[in-house]
Amino acid sequence: MSKRLQTGDRAPDFRLSSADGSDVSLSDFAGENVVVYFYPAAATPGCTTEACDFRDNLASLGAAGYRVLGISPDSETKLRSFSEKESLTFPLLSDPDHAVAEAYGAWGEKKNYGKTYEGLIRSTVVIDGSGQVSLAQYNVRATGHVAKLRRDLGIS
Repeated sequence: MSKRLQTGDRAPDFRLSSADGSDVSLSDFAGENVVVYFYPAAATPGCTTEACDFRDNLASLGAAGYRVLGISPDSETKLRSFSEKESLTFPLLSDPDHAVAEAYGAWGEKKNYGKTYEGLIRSTVVIDGSGQVSLAQYNVRATGHVAKLRRDLGIS
């Protein structure tokens, strides 16, 4: 299992393709607070719930100074379709070889219905404007996660 990030760690930089085909790097957001959330698969029930929850809370997160990036192993094509269908207005990034998920500790052993396998662990990492991790949450639940995140960040 990859090492999980902790508060105070330097966030690993990355460059990934987005749903719209452009490249997005963490360094593009230097000086800004960024919420990076990892989700297993676009257009599945839990991931749709979580993405729509971020979409519906984007204004309050933005007003508090946070940008949102979603990362999954899905292809750009699948992300584009998901983004359009759900009217998502924040970048969804494709990490097909899960290198970024591994660097962030969001890839590892999972258990489901008695089966053990490697996969993406639903996780959220908040990075401050200087590139330091200010909050890292792993094994989060899709439902209610954004409300908990807002409480943890002090956003009303």
